[in-house]
Amino acid sequence: MTTAKVPIANISTTLHRTGRREGAPRPGRVRRRWLIALVVVVALIAAVFAWFWGTINGYAQVGASYGARVACSCRYAGGRTLGDCAKDFEPGMGMISLSEDAHAHSVTARFPLLARQTATYREGGGCQLEPWK
Repeated sequence: MTTAKVPIANISTTLHRTGRREGAPRPGRVRRRWLIALVVVVALIAAVFAWFWGTINGYAQVGASYGARVACSCRYAGGRTLGDCAKDFEPGMGMISLSEDAHAHSVTARFPLLARQTATYREGGGCQLEPWK
């Protein structure tokens, strides 16, 4: 019984001089494909954000205004601490942060990077929001 020897050049998984298998993509091409995919994903996220910017900004402004008004009434009309007033927020308002100016009797609510609103307590008028800019 004789066995035929197959030349190494005919094996489908032959290696090039570089050590890669024949038909395998070059490392630079794989990296370039990932970079292109990343750029496409970032562009899509930016496009969606730009498309809904008005809605996102509106919700942020309304949330900050609501937070400032409720916290101001709670703090100066109700006499509670500012930390206790944050418990009165609706679910989903966890990103709104509060700060107070005791001298001016005002509370400022902030939605990070998008909106800021201040409500000031006036005797006989209650808490009033500053006009939107």
